[in-house]
Amino acid sequence: MTASALTGGLLILFVANASGQGQYIYGIEVAFPQLTFNQPLGILSAADGSNRLFLVEQAGIIKVFRNSADTASLTVFLDIRNRVLFSGEQGLLGMAFHPNFASNGYFYVDYVAPNPTRTVIARYKVTQGNPNLADGASELIILEIAQPFSNHKGGQIAFGPDGYLYVGMGDGGSGGDPLGNGQNRSTLLGKILRIDIDTLSPGRNYGIPGDNPFIGNTLGYREEIYAYGFRNPWRFSFDSVTGNLWVGDVGQNRIEEIDVVEKGKNYGWNIMEGSLTFSSGSQAGLELPFYEYDHTLGNAIIGGHVYHGLALSEISNQYVYGDYGSGLIWALATNRTNTFLHDSNLAISSFGVDETKELFICAFDGKIYKLKVTVIPEFRPIVAIAFLAIITLIIGLIFWKKRA
Repeated sequence: MTASALTGGLLILFVANASGQGQYIYGIEVAFPQLTFNQPLGILSAADGSNRLFLVEQAGIIKVFRNSADTASLTVFLDIRNRVLFSGEQGLLGMAFHPNFASNGYFYVDYVAPNPTRTVIARYKVTQGNPNLADGASELIILEIAQPFSNHKGGQIAFGPDGYLYVGMGDGGSGGDPLGNGQNRSTLLGKILRIDIDTLSPGRNYGIPGDNPFIGNTLGYREEIYAYGFRNPWRFSFDSVTGNLWVGDVGQNRIEEIDVVEKGKNYGWNIMEGSLTFSSGSQAGLELPFYEYDHTLGNAIIGGHVYHGLALSEISNQYVYGDYGSGLIWALATNRTNTFLHDSNLAISSFGVDETKELFICAFDGKIYKLKVTVIPEFRPIVAIAFLAIITLIIGLIFWKKRA
């Protein structure tokens, strides 16, 4: 190889790496190496300053433990396996802490109960004097919803920035929404619900927020509905900065979708699957997904969180989510730029955040993971030119000596 050829090759190399930025390579690591769980599908903080994490197991158990990598012990916070129908997509599916949990000790769960099969939204209370133990006898049933099939239960519950409780309900199951629940506003299935758990109304253990879109209607529409047209909104979350509601809606055979949900809007199922036509019906006024992907990349979206932690600052303000079937993880910016982060090869069931907004990943191998990043620095142009000049000089001297 001649000196000019070698120099030319180096020039190409350094020009290609002269942006002055770093390349980010993402991976995952086990967050709590000494802990293993059974079917974990939810991890969350009580936001009470206690530095605890609560882990929801599908069979009907909630466990609590210290949020530290060296944690080796945990405590059973609540065990309601005797009330839960655990099978397939059924079980204890969600948990949410009252905004005033630190003072009132209230938290809420979403589970499927048998005989008859139904979704139950219930309130429990922490045992007085023991913050790591819930009072199993304190259950107050807030809402029950009949379920016609064994799948598409939704299951996410969360308090919004308005203080109301939001409930994600799937279309009730089977395939293709045979009962038409997604578009039927007379049923609670296939909806995002919003209820006021601090103000009771006659005959109910909750109230209807005064600005719910169908409050006071005379058409038989359920007043609890906040938005509709969903297939299986398995996981949703609120951006802790903007308050936006991000929903991952699991698709049928072709499309997985992400919706930024607004009050009163129709998100299309089962007339549409994502942006594609699924069945007959008018498409006028339907909301298209904020983002979607097809089944070459995965087959069951797991909605995540808009990231506002410190450990992964390069993806701040982006929506981190994954896919149960493929194990892929991405970050989606508000300009709809979607960045691939990692192929985890995990059956991801849920994402969660702690008190500091750092992100965790639940997987059905029984472990809790977190993202990690390696930064490979790239040369700035001036560094590249200087380095190239030195290399060229050295090569020139070598060839000069050989000829001398």
